[in-house]
Amino acid sequence: MNELELKYGCNPNQKPARVFVEADDLPFEVLNGRPGYINLLDALNGWQLVRELREATALPAAASFKHVSPAGAAVGLPLDDVLKKIYFAEDIELSAQAAAYVRARGADRMSSYGDFAILSDECDASTANVIKREVSDGIIAPAYSPEALQILKSKRGGSYLVLKMNPDYAPPAVERKQVFGITFEQGRNDVRIDDACLADVPTKNKTFTPEARRDLFIALITLKYTQSNSVCYAKGGQAIGIGAGQQSRVHCTRLAGNKADYWFLRQCPKVLDLPFKRGVKRPDRDNAIDVYLGGETFSDTWENLFTVKPDPFTADEKKSWLANLRGVSLASDAFFPFGDNIERAHLSGVDFIAQTGGSIRDDNVIETCDRYGIAMAFTHVRLFHH
Repeated sequence: MNELELKYGCNPNQKPARVFVEADDLPFEVLNGRPGYINLLDALNGWQLVRELREATALPAAASFKHVSPAGAAVGLPLDDVLKKIYFAEDIELSAQAAAYVRARGADRMSSYGDFAILSDECDASTANVIKREVSDGIIAPAYSPEALQILKSKRGGSYLVLKMNPDYAPPAVERKQVFGITFEQGRNDVRIDDACLADVPTKNKTFTPEARRDLFIALITLKYTQSNSVCYAKGGQAIGIGAGQQSRVHCTRLAGNKADYWFLRQCPKVLDLPFKRGVKRPDRDNAIDVYLGGETFSDTWENLFTVKPDPFTADEKKSWLANLRGVSLASDAFFPFGDNIERAHLSGVDFIAQTGGSIRDDNVIETCDRYGIAMAFTHVRLFHH
């Protein structure tokens, strides 16, 4: 089949809508549900991301996509007890593929709500059981175990979207799209993210740990499929803060840094020990934790969430806890024009950076890195994505 009719385009008034290829067959198969326009944009962008993460790290990879940008991306490393708790995965046995998705989904659970799940490897029952419990619109993977497929087909009253991707599909070298009746054409962005991206190190600190190299690859590949301008913080085999689609790069750095801070603040014992009532749903917990971290007041609604009203999480307590965050890797899809980006990154524990380089103020950026002992590589690769 080389054509598929869709419910509608980006919005319900945009009909008719379809996807098609001019030759051969579509590289994916619909196993359950009915795909929408944005579903497929998420699925196909995300598939490219996890495929490249798999190639770069030799680990199962996953992404959680929303509105054609990743809310999270990760590889399948084991989770410690704290991460299991903040990701609501304490009561389930996790395969490597399931661990990758739990990490991708968990880093920014607010943004991942209603996501499209992307898997690099076969979806097993462990991963399907994780997805079954979350609010999600669909999934794409190269294969499904019979048990996993049965679990997923039962989700959302039987309408959960399940797509099977052909892992051998190779797209044409030239891609096209139309805007306002005008056809754009360009070569696909097939640049590889590998060791060559970290070879030019202009800072005094030139040491990238193996973990930092892995995390920088994860951050750079994530940015390759994130709407620009974009910045990504990564640690422990996963993105922990993604700033997408901002006109100012320092706003990307702040947005992503704030998300990375929240990821780490959720691991503080004071947050882990919040006295939630039994039966409070995961999305309600996520919302309440974000409110708590933001310093907002619960007024009378706390009685619906907690057994007792939590003590405020003070600015000094947050600052003290965040001082423990170190070893974070940061990547940018283009050069940093000023040292203010580095100043903000340092506040979120960044010790390793990969960015394009080529700004007329590179000397200021390098000087700022040297002030904090940060190792920075110039990739000489721009990763704009629109």
